Amino acid sequence: MFSHVMIGTNDLEAAKSFYDKLLGTLGVAPAVVDRHRIFYRTKTGTFAVSKPINGEPATAANGGTIGFLAKSQEEADAWHAAGVANGATPCEDPPGVRAMGERKLYLAYLRDPDGNKLCVMHPMG
Repeated sequence: MFSHVMIGTNDLEAAKSFYDKLLGTLGVAPAVVDRHRIFYRTKTGTFAVSKPINGEPATAANGGTIGFLAKSQEEADAWHAAGVANGATPCEDPPGVRAMGERKLYLAYLRDPDGNKLCVMHPMG
């Protein structure tokens, strides 16, 4: 359904350093820099971070969450640990299993250094 997701940042260099480490835990290559934006491209889509082109400060979406897919619970834990080690703030409940009816998901949440809410999910079963 989606081709890409783009979020804003006020410090592109810091965002690249943060997301290179965070997404590297999921096997994603370091970002490609294109002037005021960085791109992480995979077979399943593109995640991008940009300085706002209108010159105004970037702000985090209230109620918005960007979700990433992990291959295992261990990969999700590594993602969360890398985020915290590189300036992210844990949010929501600690990483763990959440039940959605019969379906169980392993989820972990962070806020990146710009305040964007991130989630990593590993479907269980």
